[in-house]
Amino acid sequence: QLQLVESGGGLVQAGDSLRLSCAASGRAFDTYTLGWFRQPPGKGREFVAYITLSGEMTDYVDSAKGRFTISRDNSKNTVYLQMNSLKPEDTAVYYCGVHLGVNMLDAADYGSWGRGTQVTVSS
Repeated sequence: QLQLVESGGGLVQAGDSLRLSCAASGRAFDTYTLGWFRQPPGKGREFVAYITLSGEMTDYVDSAKGRFTISRDNSKNTVYLQMNSLKPEDTAVYYCGVHLGVNMLDAADYGSWGRGTQVTVSS
């Protein structure tokens, strides 16, 4: 099974951009749908975006549409999350996960979580 490591988080100001990376080790990376989730302080893990095997399908939480872009490079076993026009409410620990179940919007249907990367957006 895949092992995932997130990176790219940091402290930025509102309106800035960040690109998160999720590097995978293991086999058959290109046979998995991958997702990005986030966990704001004191809250549960929430869906941000997912991307299917070859990137043919993506979806986003409404608050991310038009600002975030998920992509993947199967030759590098990496999935990315480009985040533009960041807002203070985007502050959270961001995780990537492997889709293992049915519902692509539900964190319970993902596994092989990385340790996350902190994104803090100041106003």
